[in-house]
Amino acid sequence: MDSLTIGIIGAGNIGTALTRRLSALGHRVQVANSRGPETLAGLAAETGATAVGATEAAERADVVVVTIPEGRVASLPAGLLDAAAPGAVVVDTGNYYPQRDGRIAEIEEGLPESRWVERQLGRPVVKAFNNIQAQHLMELGRPPGAAGRIALPVAGDDPAAKAVVMGLVDQLGFDPVDAGGLDDSWRQQPGTPVYAADLDAEGVRRALAEADPGRPAELRA
Repeated sequence: MDSLTIGIIGAGNIGTALTRRLSALGHRVQVANSRGPETLAGLAAETGATAVGATEAAERADVVVVTIPEGRVASLPAGLLDAAAPGAVVVDTGNYYPQRDGRIAEIEEGLPESRWVERQLGRPVVKAFNNIQAQHLMELGRPPGAAGRIALPVAGDDPAAKAVVMGLVDQLGFDPVDAGGLDDSWRQQPGTPVYAADLDAEGVRRALAEADPGRPAELRA
């Protein structure tokens, strides 16, 4: 895969892990958080990524990763993605936790989390990196074909966009598994068999097939 410009909006656990790993792979990473680029100076110095303001993270980016608490997505600046490269791929890593995010009625009524995110952003998204712990994302990547290589599900409606994300998953050391369209992305939400399970590719496919659409009571508002 050619080197990409990747904007990462959010520098929590997953955003930081992706900044470190993707920078190490030779991608040009521009990372933002809600507190300002000066608070990311250490991460930028460590990784070679560029710390930017939230509205600059997507500028000229081939891939934009939105990795913030679900409840904050609707508060992102309007037009945030307008300066991204033509055809930029938008990745949603988020999960809905009502105790943290507040009640989001559409999700409570059964709308897949990433479909809700897509509506807030006004752009198609690919759901990925939401079902693995950040430390495991950082440390447990393995070469293709390695025994016990963890697999990650990738859901989205655009085959080309999904292929880009699956390529990044493979580069990061995990087996990408096509998890269907975005309407099927509920199968990798919290409370499903694939969530935080660190399964191999066969195990991920089986877990996705066994998922129950009902949201567990502890994950409802």
